[in-house]
Amino acid sequence: MPRVPAAEIEAEVIDQLRAMLRTPEVVVTTWKAAQLEPASVTENEVREALIALDPLWVQLFPAEQARIIQLLIERVEVGTSGLKIHIRDRGITQQVEYFKAS
Repeated sequence: MPRVPAAEIEAEVIDQLRAMLRTPEVVVTTWKAAQLEPASVTENEVREALIALDPLWVQLFPAEQARIIQLLIERVEVGTSGLKIHIRDRGITQQVEYFKAS
């Protein structure tokens, strides 16, 4: 497999993550995961929080972006067929709860 600069991989991971957070499947999966927590959120609160994250992303400091990425992504696999991103459902739920409290 040819070498790929880390900056290109990071940019692609962030682009895919931002797009993924807007999908209905992720909203529903996050909402279902949140139902297992004592302080649960509604499906609409999940949707609003995930939608709100996208335009805020460019305004965040790099350290905050890195914190969110570490919270949301378990691991990234790079292969000849592309990137495979493993998401932490609980991480998304924690981020939603954070936006709800803000």
